[in-house]
Amino acid sequence: MNLLPNITTVDVQEQAPRVAVLPVGSYEQHGPYLPLITDTAIACIIARELAAAYPVLSLPPISIACSHEHGTWPGTVSISARTLHAVITDIAASLEVSGIRKLVLVNAHGGNYVLSNIVQEANLTEPRMSLFPQSREWNRAREHAGLSSNAHDDMHAGEIETSILLHAEPSVVRQGYETADHDAADRPFLLTLGMQAYTKTGVIGFPSRATAEKGMAVLESLVASFSSHLAVLTATSD
Repeated sequence: MNLLPNITTVDVQEQAPRVAVLPVGSYEQHGPYLPLITDTAIACIIARELAAAYPVLSLPPISIACSHEHGTWPGTVSISARTLHAVITDIAASLEVSGIRKLVLVNAHGGNYVLSNIVQEANLTEPRMSLFPQSREWNRAREHAGLSSNAHDDMHAGEIETSILLHAEPSVVRQGYETADHDAADRPFLLTLGMQAYTKTGVIGFPSRATAEKGMAVLESLVASFSSHLAVLTATSD
């Protein structure tokens, strides 16, 4: 699995992009059949598709972020929200030095709550940053792909994540997802107790319903939805 953008400084000079896309994922348990790097892989896959369809600069990912809700599951690694805030702010400042003043955070981990605050702060005087996909784009993609689960019930290692990887990086999906469904729709104290209070396997969702065809349709929808984010960011002069 090689998801890093393969471009040189000459490519960037020729393309002269006004907008960069930064994949933000996580390094956390995703049950026994998806890799720890799942969220980062999905963020990179989305960014790769966006760069193929739009004139944007795809950056390498932030692969460790805020996964504290996964507690002590083996392999999970987190950084603080403060650290993630600082890293992204530094990246945005560095891009501006090279003439790229617009940045889209392509987030594939629901626990990265601080990203919304970072975007709000960046846009205080003018549109400079966007967060993608947001819930409306994920919901639209689920509907377009014919997924039978919703975003709340299919929270983690479920139908949508498994489908995307079955389509884009099938070699990383291990056997076992076909029988790993776990329904934990009622999670009133997730922030306080973490995921281990609601699942023994690390799965919350319905991976048995996943197909590569659904994953392809999800990505198609997300690529189409991105146009409105790009339009908002580029509507103002640099």
